[in-house]
Amino acid sequence: MSDVGSEDFDDEQGNIGEYDGDRNEAGERHGVGKAVLPNGDTYQGQYENGKRSGQGTYRFKNGARYVGEYYMNRKHGQGTFYYPDGSKYEGGWVEDQRQGHGIYTYANGDTYDGEWMRHLRHGQGVYTYHDTDSKYVGTWVMGKMESSGEFIHLNHKYQGNFLNNNPSGPGKYVFDIGCEQHGEFIQLDQDSGDGDEEEPISTTVVKWQPMLITGITLLGPAKDQKHSSPDPGKVEEGEKVEAVDPEEKTLTEEQTARAKTPTTPETGTNKQLELEDKQD
Repeated sequence: MSDVGSEDFDDEQGNIGEYDGDRNEAGERHGVGKAVLPNGDTYQGQYENGKRSGQGTYRFKNGARYVGEYYMNRKHGQGTFYYPDGSKYEGGWVEDQRQGHGIYTYANGDTYDGEWMRHLRHGQGVYTYHDTDSKYVGTWVMGKMESSGEFIHLNHKYQGNFLNNNPSGPGKYVFDIGCEQHGEFIQLDQDSGDGDEEEPISTTVVKWQPMLITGITLLGPAKDQKHSSPDPGKVEEGEKVEAVDPEEKTLTEEQTARAKTPTTPETGTNKQLELEDKQD
């Protein structure tokens, strides 16, 4: 997105622009006031010893705005950032970065509700896709789906482990009709590009390998799933197991394609805008 109106200002230029408000005995901005910066941005709120501290509203001339807590001129505490493209983040901030619990509503209607660290989705969180109402519930590591999680769709869900935003390793599909398909996701690296290139571009393709279909089990996702899927060559006494025929395999591969991780909007394009509140 555009960063117009978000040029950097040096910290030592903390008293530039017009100001109307309270001051302390040293003449510093202290208390409540309003500042109009040379680039057209404005800030109205609390100051402490010349720095934005406490509750305040910072408006960028391109339409973005932040409403929330500041400390030493940085967004710190709870606050809401409204972006010019219509997206919005509401939650915790630490030194100008999204951190702690927060809800990000993207311009396309998708939402992420969960934990953040250093501007990235990190920890436990739920990402909901607006167009399909599918959602990923699980672990995030530095902005990507990692470790245990599940993808929940309209009439089925996938439970297992994830690696680099893709399902990986043992897992299972659980269908609302009362059955499960156990199997494993294999990640394959495929080289693409012209043969003249010294280093061909490598892309990762995930392939689902079905094993068998069973009734509903109570195994949890991920860690409990690891190699706890039934052995396709072994049938326990009294257990009813259906073999996977070609038609069933084709159907689940189509369902698998729908379960592959859709692209999540990147929040990095808004990062510079958030970091560049002017030093007024």
